[in-house]
Amino acid sequence: MPLILIPTPIDEVSPLEQTAFKLLNEATPDDLILVEDLKPARRRWLSFGLPRESIAHFQTFNEHHRQELFPEIQAALKNHKRVFLMSDGGLPCFCDPGVELVDFCHQNKLPVTCTPIPNSLMMALILSGFACDQFVFSGFLSREAEQRSQELSRLAMEKRVQILMETPYRLERLLEEFSRHPELNQRRLFLALDLGHETQWLKRGKALELLEAVRNKKAEFVLVLDKI
Repeated sequence: MPLILIPTPIDEVSPLEQTAFKLLNEATPDDLILVEDLKPARRRWLSFGLPRESIAHFQTFNEHHRQELFPEIQAALKNHKRVFLMSDGGLPCFCDPGVELVDFCHQNKLPVTCTPIPNSLMMALILSGFACDQFVFSGFLSREAEQRSQELSRLAMEKRVQILMETPYRLERLLEEFSRHPELNQRRLFLALDLGHETQWLKRGKALELLEAVRNKKAEFVLVLDKI
């Protein structure tokens, strides 16, 4: 089972997204429900109409003792138990300690996913596990060869986390360009295909590794480059 990130509304009155509601409504005592702070988590949980009895199974996950929980979380995921990480409001793992847990999962080959949000860029960013205290949206690269080469060089020089998009049929070309570039070929990358769909596919690695994994794949994608 994957670690499941649960974004929540940033206000106090909007309902929880339906996929997230269904998953949390079905949570069992065997599942781990990680929350930032018990008091607001309890209040919001009840406001969403979720079962009161599940509150007893909340586990605080914050900057004070997060790494102590990593072995327990890893064991739960390896034993096919569900682990939810729910924010107090907004996106989990965006400028908060949850990013370290996502990074830990990627490093230990543990799957991670996220309940739907209507923004593929932010969804890819929080699923990457890259520390995103600062990031840049680098958009789509030019199709013109000389300008594209210049843009790739700019990507290599940028020290912050970057988010990049391209059309599905340029996925292999982009990774090939990265793999041949003297700086970009060693950059840690996160590739997200078909975010939010049943065919969602996520992988971290370097350009050549990702290229071999996506041969002949055609899908909407977002590429996240780790900071230097």
